[in-house]
Amino acid sequence: MLFNLDGAVADLHRDGHRAAFNAAFAAHGLPVRWDVEQYRHALRIRDDRRRIAAALRRRGYGRDSAALAAEVLRTKDALFERCVLDGDVSPRPGLIDLVTSLFVAGIDVAVVSTGARSWVEPLVRQLIGDGLAATVVSRDDLTVVGPDPDVYGHALWELGLPPEHALAVESSAAGLSAATAAKLTTLVVTTPYTAGQDFTGAAAVRHRYDEPQPLRASGCVALHRRWLVANG
Repeated sequence: MLFNLDGAVADLHRDGHRAAFNAAFAAHGLPVRWDVEQYRHALRIRDDRRRIAAALRRRGYGRDSAALAAEVLRTKDALFERCVLDGDVSPRPGLIDLVTSLFVAGIDVAVVSTGARSWVEPLVRQLIGDGLAATVVSRDDLTVVGPDPDVYGHALWELGLPPEHALAVESSAAGLSAATAAKLTTLVVTTPYTAGQDFTGAAAVRHRYDEPQPLRASGCVALHRRWLVANG
Protein backbone atom coordinates (compact mmCIF):
# COMPACT_ATOMS: atom_id res chain seq x y z
CA MET A 1 0.00 0.00 0.00
CA LEU A 2 1.18 3.47 -0.90
CA PHE A 3 0.24 6.35 1.41
CA ASN A 4 0.52 10.04 0.61
CA LEU A 5 2.24 11.64 3.59
CA ASP A 6 0.32 14.91 3.27
CA GLY A 7 -3.23 13.94 4.18
CA ALA A 8 -3.30 10.15 4.27
CA VAL A 9 -0.60 9.77 6.96
CA ALA A 10 -1.02 13.11 8.76
CA ASP A 11 -3.08 16.24 8.22
CA LEU A 12 -0.16 18.45 7.26
CA HIS A 13 -2.39 21.25 6.05
CA ARG A 14 -3.93 21.63 9.49
CA ASP A 15 -0.92 20.83 11.67
CA GLY A 16 2.02 21.77 9.44
CA HIS A 17 1.31 24.35 6.75
CA ARG A 18 -1.17 26.31 8.88
CA ALA A 19 1.32 26.50 11.76
CA ALA A 20 4.07 27.66 9.39
CA PHE A 21 1.84 30.36 7.88
CA ASN A 22 0.93 31.61 11.36
CA ALA A 23 4.60 31.66 12.39
CA ALA A 24 5.46 33.62 9.24
CA PHE A 25 2.71 36.17 9.85
CA ALA A 26 4.00 36.62 13.40
CA ALA A 27 7.60 36.98 12.19
CA HIS A 28 6.51 39.89 9.99
CA GLY A 29 4.43 41.47 12.75
CA LEU A 30 1.19 40.98 10.81
CA PRO A 31 -2.20 40.69 12.54
CA VAL A 32 -3.14 37.43 10.80
CA ARG A 33 -3.57 34.09 12.50
CA TRP A 34 -5.58 31.30 10.92
CA ASP A 35 -7.41 28.89 13.19
CA VAL A 36 -8.52 25.53 11.79
CA GLU A 37 -11.83 26.79 10.41
CA GLN A 38 -10.39 30.03 9.02
CA TYR A 39 -7.68 28.08 7.23
CA ARG A 40 -10.28 25.76 5.70
CA HIS A 41 -11.95 28.81 4.15
CA ALA A 42 -8.58 30.27 3.12
CA LEU A 43 -7.76 27.09 1.19
CA ARG A 44 -10.49 27.95 -1.29
CA ILE A 45 -7.72 30.06 -2.85
CA ARG A 46 -5.31 27.36 -4.01
CA ASP A 47 -2.28 29.56 -4.73
CA ASP A 48 -0.32 30.28 -1.54
CA ARG A 49 0.75 33.80 -2.48
CA ARG A 50 -2.74 34.85 -3.55
CA ARG A 51 -4.18 33.34 -0.37
CA ILE A 52 -1.82 35.43 1.78
CA ALA A 53 -2.45 38.57 -0.28
CA ALA A 54 -6.22 38.15 0.08
CA ALA A 55 -5.87 37.93 3.86
CA LEU A 56 -3.72 41.07 3.88
CA ARG A 57 -6.10 43.03 1.67
CA ARG A 58 -8.96 42.24 4.04
CA ARG A 59 -6.86 43.85 6.78
CA GLY A 60 -6.27 47.04 4.84
CA TYR A 61 -2.81 46.52 3.30
CA GLY A 62 -4.08 47.44 -0.16
CA ARG A 63 -1.43 47.75 -2.88
CA ASP A 64 1.31 46.50 -0.57
CA SER A 65 -0.43 43.14 -0.19
CA ALA A 66 1.15 41.37 -3.18
CA ALA A 67 4.76 42.28 -2.35
CA LEU A 68 4.26 41.58 1.34
CA ALA A 69 2.63 38.24 0.52
CA ALA A 70 5.75 37.19 -1.39
CA GLU A 71 7.91 37.99 1.65
CA VAL A 72 5.59 36.11 4.00
CA LEU A 73 5.60 33.07 1.72
CA ARG A 74 9.41 32.98 1.63
CA THR A 75 9.45 33.09 5.42
CA LYS A 76 6.77 30.40 5.64
CA ASP A 77 8.77 28.07 3.39
CA ALA A 78 11.87 28.64 5.53
CA LEU A 79 9.94 27.91 8.74
CA PHE A 80 7.94 24.94 7.46
CA GLU A 81 10.46 22.19 8.21
CA ARG A 82 10.89 23.31 11.82
CA CYS A 83 7.13 23.70 12.29
CA VAL A 84 6.52 20.18 10.98
CA LEU A 85 9.28 18.37 12.87
CA ASP A 86 8.97 20.32 16.14
CA GLY A 87 5.23 20.93 16.01
CA ASP A 88 2.10 19.06 16.92
CA VAL A 89 1.89 16.72 13.91
CA SER A 90 0.47 13.29 14.67
CA PRO A 91 -0.61 10.29 12.60
CA ARG A 92 -4.26 10.14 11.69
CA PRO A 93 -6.39 8.13 14.13
CA GLY A 94 -6.31 4.43 13.31
CA LEU A 95 -3.39 4.70 10.89
CA ILE A 96 -0.83 2.96 13.10
CA ASP A 97 -3.13 -0.01 13.67
CA LEU A 98 -3.66 -0.29 9.91
CA VAL A 99 0.05 -0.05 9.10
CA THR A 100 0.85 -2.62 11.79
CA SER A 101 -1.73 -5.02 10.35
CA LEU A 102 -0.20 -4.58 6.88
CA PHE A 103 3.27 -5.30 8.27
CA VAL A 104 2.03 -8.46 10.02
CA ALA A 105 0.29 -9.57 6.82
CA GLY A 106 3.51 -9.15 4.84
CA ILE A 107 2.17 -6.28 2.74
CA ASP A 108 4.76 -3.61 1.96
CA VAL A 109 4.01 -0.03 2.96
CA ALA A 110 5.36 2.95 1.02
CA VAL A 111 5.01 6.63 1.89
CA VAL A 112 5.21 9.23 -0.88
CA SER A 113 5.46 13.00 -0.76
CA THR A 114 6.27 15.87 -3.10
CA GLY A 115 8.13 17.49 -0.18
CA ALA A 116 11.87 17.58 0.44
CA ARG A 117 13.68 14.54 1.85
CA SER A 118 15.17 16.72 4.62
CA TRP A 119 11.81 16.74 6.43
CA VAL A 120 9.87 13.91 4.77
CA GLU A 121 12.04 11.03 6.01
CA PRO A 122 12.37 12.19 9.64
CA LEU A 123 8.65 12.98 9.77
CA VAL A 124 7.76 9.49 8.54
CA ARG A 125 9.98 7.99 11.25
CA GLN A 126 8.38 10.32 13.79
CA LEU A 127 4.85 9.36 12.75
CA ILE A 128 5.01 5.61 12.14
CA GLY A 129 8.38 4.56 13.53
CA ASP A 130 11.38 2.85 11.99
CA GLY A 131 11.07 -0.26 9.88
CA LEU A 132 7.37 -0.20 8.99
CA ALA A 133 7.76 1.64 5.68
CA ALA A 134 9.52 -0.40 3.00
CA THR A 135 10.28 2.79 1.07
CA VAL A 136 9.84 6.54 1.43
CA VAL A 137 9.81 8.60 -1.76
CA SER A 138 10.25 12.38 -1.84
CA ARG A 139 10.75 14.86 -4.66
CA ASP A 140 14.52 14.51 -4.19
CA ASP A 141 14.32 10.93 -5.47
CA LEU A 142 13.06 12.05 -8.88
CA THR A 143 15.28 12.99 -11.79
CA VAL A 144 12.53 15.14 -13.31
CA VAL A 145 10.28 17.26 -11.08
CA GLY A 146 7.40 18.89 -12.90
CA PRO A 147 4.14 20.35 -11.63
CA ASP A 148 2.89 16.79 -10.91
CA PRO A 149 5.96 14.75 -9.95
CA ASP A 150 5.52 11.00 -10.37
CA VAL A 151 6.28 9.93 -6.81
CA TYR A 152 3.90 6.99 -7.18
CA GLY A 153 5.67 5.67 -10.25
CA HIS A 154 9.00 5.87 -8.45
CA ALA A 155 7.62 4.10 -5.38
CA LEU A 156 6.27 1.27 -7.54
CA TRP A 157 9.67 0.99 -9.22
CA GLU A 158 11.42 0.77 -5.84
CA LEU A 159 8.96 -1.89 -4.65
CA GLY A 160 9.27 -3.82 -7.90
CA LEU A 161 5.49 -3.86 -8.38
CA PRO A 162 3.16 -3.15 -11.29
CA PRO A 163 0.36 -0.70 -10.39
CA GLU A 164 -2.33 -3.40 -10.44
CA HIS A 165 -0.63 -5.05 -7.45
CA ALA A 166 -0.85 -1.97 -5.24
CA LEU A 167 -3.43 0.20 -3.49
CA ALA A 168 -2.89 3.94 -2.99
CA VAL A 169 -4.34 5.94 -0.11
CA GLU A 170 -5.08 9.60 -0.73
CA SER A 171 -7.04 12.35 1.00
CA SER A 172 -7.87 14.89 -1.73
CA ALA A 173 -9.23 15.10 -5.25
CA ALA A 174 -5.83 16.28 -6.50
CA GLY A 175 -4.15 13.32 -4.83
CA LEU A 176 -6.72 10.92 -6.28
CA SER A 177 -5.97 12.32 -9.73
CA ALA A 178 -2.23 11.77 -9.24
CA ALA A 179 -2.71 8.20 -8.03
CA THR A 180 -5.13 7.22 -10.77
CA ALA A 181 -2.79 8.77 -13.35
CA ALA A 182 -0.26 6.22 -12.10
CA LYS A 183 -2.95 3.55 -12.77
CA LEU A 184 -3.37 2.80 -9.07
CA THR A 185 -6.54 1.62 -7.41
CA THR A 186 -7.14 4.36 -4.85
CA LEU A 187 -8.80 4.55 -1.46
CA VAL A 188 -9.64 8.06 -0.27
CA VAL A 189 -9.64 8.92 3.43
CA THR A 190 -10.80 12.52 3.59
CA THR A 191 -9.75 15.29 5.95
CA PRO A 192 -12.01 18.09 7.20
CA TYR A 193 -10.46 20.25 4.47
CA THR A 194 -11.23 17.83 1.60
CA ALA A 195 -14.49 16.13 2.61
CA GLY A 196 -16.62 18.01 0.05
CA GLN A 197 -14.44 17.35 -2.99
CA ASP A 198 -15.31 15.19 -6.00
CA PHE A 199 -13.84 11.71 -5.61
CA THR A 200 -15.20 10.12 -8.77
CA GLY A 201 -12.92 7.23 -9.68
CA ALA A 202 -11.99 6.25 -6.12
CA ALA A 203 -12.39 2.60 -5.13
CA ALA A 204 -13.90 3.78 -1.83
CA VAL A 205 -14.21 6.95 0.22
CA ARG A 206 -14.20 7.08 4.00
CA HIS A 207 -13.60 9.84 6.53
CA ARG A 208 -11.44 7.99 9.05
CA TYR A 209 -9.36 4.84 9.39
CA ASP A 210 -10.84 3.90 12.75
CA GLU A 211 -14.55 4.55 12.18
CA PRO A 212 -17.15 3.29 11.64
CA GLN A 213 -15.35 -0.03 11.12
CA PRO A 214 -11.57 0.01 11.74
CA LEU A 215 -9.66 -0.52 8.50
CA ARG A 216 -7.20 -3.41 8.51
CA ALA A 217 -5.08 -5.28 5.97
CA SER A 218 -7.82 -7.81 5.19
CA GLY A 219 -10.27 -5.03 4.35
CA CYS A 220 -7.75 -3.36 2.05
CA VAL A 221 -7.08 -6.62 0.22
CA ALA A 222 -10.82 -7.22 -0.22
CA LEU A 223 -11.38 -3.65 -1.47
CA HIS A 224 -8.54 -3.94 -3.96
CA ARG A 225 -9.80 -7.29 -5.25
CA ARG A 226 -13.38 -6.01 -5.68
CA TRP A 227 -12.20 -2.96 -7.59
CA LEU A 228 -10.04 -4.98 -9.96
CA VAL A 229 -12.85 -7.46 -10.64
CA ALA A 230 -15.36 -4.68 -11.28
CA ASN A 231 -13.01 -2.59 -13.42
CA GLY A 232 -10.71 -5.16 -14.96
